[in-house]
Amino acid sequence: MTSAFVHPYIPNTAPETRAAMLAATGAESIEEFYADVPESLRLRRALDLPAPLVAEQDLARHVRGLLAKNRSTAERLSFLGSGTYNHYVPAVVDEVIGRSEFLTAYAGEPYEDHGRFQALFQYQSMMAELLEMDVVNVPVYDGYQATATGITMSARLTGRSKVLVASDVLPAKYSKVLDYVRAHVELVTVPTVDGTADAGAVRAALGDDVAAVWIETPSATGAIESALREISDAAHAAGAVVVVGTDPIGYGVLATPASAGADIVTGDIQSLGIHQWFGGGHGGFIAVHDEPRFVMEMPSRLFGLATTDVEGEYGFGDVAYDRTSFAHREAGKEWVGTAAALWGIAAGVYLALMGPAGMAELGEVLLARTRYAQQALTAIPGIRLGDTATHLREFSVELPVPAADVIAALRAQGIEPGVATAERTLLVCVTEINTQSDIDRLAGAIGALVAAAEEQNR
Repeated sequence: MTSAFVHPYIPNTAPETRAAMLAATGAESIEEFYADVPESLRLRRALDLPAPLVAEQDLARHVRGLLAKNRSTAERLSFLGSGTYNHYVPAVVDEVIGRSEFLTAYAGEPYEDHGRFQALFQYQSMMAELLEMDVVNVPVYDGYQATATGITMSARLTGRSKVLVASDVLPAKYSKVLDYVRAHVELVTVPTVDGTADAGAVRAALGDDVAAVWIETPSATGAIESALREISDAAHAAGAVVVVGTDPIGYGVLATPASAGADIVTGDIQSLGIHQWFGGGHGGFIAVHDEPRFVMEMPSRLFGLATTDVEGEYGFGDVAYDRTSFAHREAGKEWVGTAAALWGIAAGVYLALMGPAGMAELGEVLLARTRYAQQALTAIPGIRLGDTATHLREFSVELPVPAADVIAALRAQGIEPGVATAERTLLVCVTEINTQSDIDRLAGAIGALVAAAEEQNR
């Protein structure tokens, strides 16, 4: 804490800067400044950091070397999914969100950001139309947080604390949701059957202590839930709320959760015109029906039409701002932020460009290519599907060889074949970017590997 070393990129290592900071805080020394930190928590040695690169060109070369280690889906044939998806991003999306009027993560303020408010209002409106819901929020951080918020909303609405998990959920999503809700909600997993929810088991688990049934469709393995209406009816009869976690990319052709009785629909908008960006960016949506009890439990911002000082003129402003965590501050029901607002504008541009016909065409392409990939891979001796459910975009296959061997061998050929979810299980993701010839190349490479392994074992 008393080192005189001045780091070229850390200004407060300079003695005169430290002296000014100490003077401003009223402390006589660094030791006095940190007096409240227990001795057991202090690091009494220098940080183990590499020597600083003083020359800017040396630093630039070092950073370029680090970046060169990255693998990009733009350069490799990718069948990776599992939460972040390689969909095509139209050039106009990047052009619009790169404009200085929009280029900030913050959602904005009604007294100065009229264009941003209008763009996000239009995003909300198009998302509501796509989902067949009435009210959609300004995006929260990601789909994981959005689903967690939907679950905590259900607990507040019902005064209950148990939530049934009726679908296969991505492990990363389950972990984050659990961290978010565990202080107030108990998650109880109901085993699935052949990739989708077991409606009978869900009915048996329902009781007067169940706040909600949480269903993922498509599930962690891309399975489309077929019993959502049956489960929704049973949940409502027991006084529970139905919370659905989903991806909106397929609702140009798929029946929406709302049409099957969902009360709160949540998910991620990354598929709608947002690059993967090393796993991001992501933005979470929460959609509800136009019922005050649901709308007033949403802690995030909603934008809508508002009157101005000019008679007959309308602008855009916050709707029911007094229900948000921003208004309640420390008394808020939960905390949300607006750091994903820019992604809402990106998704809005994407939806406006695609239109209903474009989303329908995209959904048909995804269903067709998913099925083609399933058929191509199961034509390989020894490979079978993980379940018989209908799938959108993702599906798992059981392999006759270790999944790690498949990934390593194909990666050397410039192919990312999927994500290993078990020793001999591979989760494969197909989007509109993956052509029929791409899928044939994947199947050919895996088939050759399986054949070689069989030959070696003879």
